Amino acid sequence: MSRNGCLLCAPLVAESVDEMLSQMRVAKKNGADVVELRVDYIQGFAPEMDLPRLIRGRVLPVIVTYRPKWEGGNFEGDEVFRVKALRKAISLGADFVDVELQVAAEFLECSTPERKDSSSRVVVSNHNYKMTPSLGEIGSLIARIQSIGADVVKIVTTAEKVTDVARVFHAVVHSQVSGNQVPTIALVMGPKGLISRLLAPKFGGFLTFGALGVGQESAPGQPTLLQLTQMYRVDRMDRDTKVFGIVGNPVGHSKGPIIHNAAFQEIGYNAVYVPYLVDDMREFLEVYSGSDFSGFSVTIPFKEDALRCCDEVDPIAQAIGAVNTIIRRDGKLIGYNTDCEAAISAIEDALRGKKVDTRLKNR
Repeated sequence: MSRNGCLLCAPLVAESVDEMLSQMRVAKKNGADVVELRVDYIQGFAPEMDLPRLIRGRVLPVIVTYRPKWEGGNFEGDEVFRVKALRKAISLGADFVDVELQVAAEFLECSTPERKDSSSRVVVSNHNYKMTPSLGEIGSLIARIQSIGADVVKIVTTAEKVTDVARVFHAVVHSQVSGNQVPTIALVMGPKGLISRLLAPKFGGFLTFGALGVGQESAPGQPTLLQLTQMYRVDRMDRDTKVFGIVGNPVGHSKGPIIHNAAFQEIGYNAVYVPYLVDDMREFLEVYSGSDFSGFSVTIPFKEDALRCCDEVDPIAQAIGAVNTIIRRDGKLIGYNTDCEAAISAIEDALRGKKVDTRLKNR
């Protein structure tokens, strides 16, 4: 678990109970704090037989999720059957049960007998597969979920732009500052929403998801469990963690997160380096303008845009006409170009190997 209490959850999307139990053991070995049992993935799922095996055989706390098609899941059967299965999970002592906002009020009322004698906590979730609403709408949604008696609030939106994620961060932080004691899971789906999953511990998220492996994701844009623990070290992240990253489009191929996060770990620096898939450089810098976002590497196609967005630019970068590194200092964005120095150093190193004059003039 991270320093500020954010749980690392592995969604299990196996097609059989035996496979799901096996996946649970792998998740524990790989550092998960909790697993989500996506029972809507199990072929021929029989709640009366399968739930006892899954819950009593657990090696980690579990969230039982029986997601219907109308909320992005696989279950297409009778709603009464589905609700009955979730009530069964509560009576068996599942640590958490996930229920969709659309049916949550009725579910909470009808499951009162089971909840009375159980320590199970109900996660009330809402998924938006099209976009991320305004900050006001997100805040209202969180308040609505709280008002119906959720033990845990879960909102999941979809990123059209990387700047959408900032609204979700802001809503969660505001909810905490305003005195709300209900834990909140707030994530943004898609490649542009990846940072919501990587930075969830920093901004007070109750939980973030990491798939067991590539191809085992339960939602678009999920990183893997090992990426979260080994590359991004989310278990060590806290509110004081400084955020650096690479800005580009495309950006998923960058080795920057591997190199920089390893370097931060080596020197014991409380920082993380993340990828930002950006469409508009100026808008991105205006939105992520807080002191938490300490610096950016810049790659294609934004190096010339970055120069125009900086408050101050190093003379070398100004002469080249491009910025590949931005540092936030005293509230200002300072632009540099390290490509030039690196290229010259590489040439000099190569020339030294040939024992020739390595003094490059007028550089």
